Amino acid sequence: MKLTVVGCAGSYPGPDSPASCYLVEAPDAEGRTWRLVLDMGNGALGALHNYTDPLGVDGVALSHLHADHCVDLTGYYVLRRYHPSGSHAAIPVWGPEGSAERLARAYDLPPSPGMTGEFDFRTYDGVFRLGPFEVEPTRVAHPVLAFALRITAGGRTLTYSGDSGVCDALEASARDVDLFLVEGSFLEGEDNPPDLHLTGKEAGETATRAGARRVVVTHVPPWYDRAQVLREARGAYAGPLELAVAGATYDV
Repeated sequence: MKLTVVGCAGSYPGPDSPASCYLVEAPDAEGRTWRLVLDMGNGALGALHNYTDPLGVDGVALSHLHADHCVDLTGYYVLRRYHPSGSHAAIPVWGPEGSAERLARAYDLPPSPGMTGEFDFRTYDGVFRLGPFEVEPTRVAHPVLAFALRITAGGRTLTYSGDSGVCDALEASARDVDLFLVEGSFLEGEDNPPDLHLTGKEAGETATRAGARRVVVTHVPPWYDRAQVLREARGAYAGPLELAVAGATYDV
């Protein structure tokens, strides 16, 4: 698999990056490349054009329905509906229950048909497949219904944490993965709310317990010093570890 960081700013777009969005690409047995987008937060759709034709995306998986992870799907609806090349078949969009209604409201559309002409909304209900990808959603700790996504293709596996506090479910989702894309939104020593986000140290500790082989820390809010988050994470994880930056690519 190839992972491209389209956007990695936590909670809102920053000066150097859109909010959360990641492009995962892999070939099938016939050599056709499939493209799965994980989340599409504020500002992500515009940046996605730098890495692939958005009309060539095969599916989208939303970790949860906070705006910094899903709101640019409204612009994607416009692109797919009104593009001068004509109508395009609806692509699958997996997400928590209520995704179709949430996004219709975000663009002030009636719930029916909402965006269902452009997107085939599917609620998480166990493992699903898209081309060469096998995706296992796992519910994690967050104030709204939220999921970590474990993605396998070609015998390799990556886990995307989405947004999560410390929980056994996240650790299980990242068990023995080749790459763990994990949020690190908080700093140690602050009055951090429980079951909301991880500190850099907690991200590193989760990766260590899970036996993840490589770690990329993401979702750092622009108001924090990214270098401090990185130091905290490195103090808790001994393997290869770095911060996500927009435009970075990883071969998994």
